[in-house]
Amino acid sequence: MTANAATVETIEPGVNTAVVADGVGMTYTVRANDDRPQKLSFADRFRRASGFNEVQVEALKPVTFVAQRGESIGVIGTNGSGKSTLMKLLTGQINPTAGYVYAKSTPVMLGVNAALVGALTGGDNITLGCLAMGMTRSEVEAKRQGIVELSGLEQSLHLPLRSYSSGMAARLQFAIAASVDPEILIIDEALNTGDAQFRDRTRARLDEVRENAGCVFLVSHSLGTIKQMCTRVIWIEKGEMMMDGDPNTVCDKYQEYANHLGRNRVKGARLLREEVLANRRLTEIQWNGQPPRRSS
Repeated sequence: MTANAATVETIEPGVNTAVVADGVGMTYTVRANDDRPQKLSFADRFRRASGFNEVQVEALKPVTFVAQRGESIGVIGTNGSGKSTLMKLLTGQINPTAGYVYAKSTPVMLGVNAALVGALTGGDNITLGCLAMGMTRSEVEAKRQGIVELSGLEQSLHLPLRSYSSGMAARLQFAIAASVDPEILIIDEALNTGDAQFRDRTRARLDEVRENAGCVFLVSHSLGTIKQMCTRVIWIEKGEMMMDGDPNTVCDKYQEYANHLGRNRVKGARLLREEVLANRRLTEIQWNGQPPRRSS
């Protein structure tokens, strides 16, 4: 089964890999502002003269990496760096304009498969969210207690969701999405709220997913959360992969870069970025020159 037949192909059973991004990239065609000050290319000037005022925006330059089963991979970068674009490509929500994504099974993205309704109670939303992800009613009831315990919302399930804080809603959403025992789970900016107990329960649940031969991608601005929950980190900046490796090493270098930006040290940030790119060592896919075989 694939998330999107045009984007995410299923890897043949037996391959010890969860996800492969093979030179995957995304370029959008957008309308340009008539009074933008920057210089235009000849092609852009021609399109403008022809009435087609459009430009190409490279949201994500081609990236390549292999995610093994049992890994918990953090994805970091400043706002607008391309993190969410990469996650949408991995799940097949959008088609890449370059490269391919191969997955062992259909990735589950937190927030996509667990659509909640504000007028319903938390308990009813558990039922709705689980049914929407393909569970039977008996499976929902078998999972219910685990969802409630993970969310930590036992005392609030009788209340309508619209009365929940954003943090409470995020916790319920995560608990529902994680209940399906996904082989590949993608969490985009959903774990920045909640108390220490919820973070501990979340980490334990992610450990369970990984121990069951699963793979987790976690997008977050919280470097503490990333270091605590991830076995590997990918840093993406301005649509380009900067680093891919040990959580402490990657997070510390990213923190140094972010500090330059926060203190308006533009030159320092630029030099550090150039240094990182110059020393970058991307994970290579060894398929003897061929992509992973696709299952029928």
